[in-house]
Amino acid sequence: MKLTTTKKPVTIAVSALVALGALTACSTGGADAAAGSSSVAAEEAPAADEAQTPSDVLASTAWETTGATDADGEDVALDDEDVSAFVGWAYFDEDGTFAMYDLDDTPKMQGDWTVDEDGTTRHIVAKDDAGEVQFERDSDIVTLTGEEFTYRVFPDPEDTAVYVDIVHTPTDHEEPAAS
Repeated sequence: MKLTTTKKPVTIAVSALVALGALTACSTGGADAAAGSSSVAAEEAPAADEAQTPSDVLASTAWETTGATDADGEDVALDDEDVSAFVGWAYFDEDGTFAMYDLDDTPKMQGDWTVDEDGTTRHIVAKDDAGEVQFERDSDIVTLTGEEFTYRVFPDPEDTAVYVDIVHTPTDHEEPAAS
């Protein structure tokens, strides 16, 4: 059997696939985005990134705390007592370890991290230099895209109506050298 191809059908097929991909990208996540979904927004990522898991997205860049908002959507100062402990540089490695630093590059904490499959919760296990667990914390993820990582903290864990969303954006700040 002889297989022959011509450029025209191939060009049409490729054009149709490109158009279908563009249509799919435009329609993906519309209802979720309008509803304030906390999962990774596919329309904000390039087509090659559509296969990324939430963990892949978090590990894809270094993060800098750049803002905070309260339950009413009002800005909260980064030096506010409910926010200041969460401000700094964060580095989430693909191997499941992390390091965080204050903005003056002093070490803040290190340990292990995970993000659940649907991208709604980040879990960290902070450890001292000897590897002993200091504490564990789950944080609700509000936004996780290649452009923003925002998680929610509750100043009083018993009152979930009062919260602060801690906003991080990608940075090219090099991770400080271990001391």
